[in-house]
Amino acid sequence: MHKKNKQRIKKATKTRIKLRELGVPALSVHKTGQHLYAQIFAGDGRSTLASASTKDKGLVADGGSCTNIEAAKAVGTAIAEKAKKAGIESVGFDRSGFIYHGKVKALADAAREAGLKF
Repeated sequence: MHKKNKQRIKKATKTRIKLRELGVPALSVHKTGQHLYAQIFAGDGRSTLASASTKDKGLVADGGSCTNIEAAKAVGTAIAEKAKKAGIESVGFDRSGFIYHGKVKALADAAREAGLKF
């Protein structure tokens, strides 16, 4: 494992510990070179309440990129809508150690605009 990835995981672990202490549902974001994923976990971290990703059908236009900011906004809007259906209005934000910039920021802003509070 590269040093940069170890540092990211260390940051992520600290955030997840704090969210579990608070007992609030967590919006967790993970990004790879090809896709972007978002999940909402229960306060205890044991079950997934809602999820969305660029792999979901109809979320990203055919032939469109799954790794750009528009795709991140689509995932943010989708996860907020699924959270509302599950009865979740407020979550803690777990960016998985990724920098709050670019795709992660676009996903968070789109989720906020769609009505999710964090």
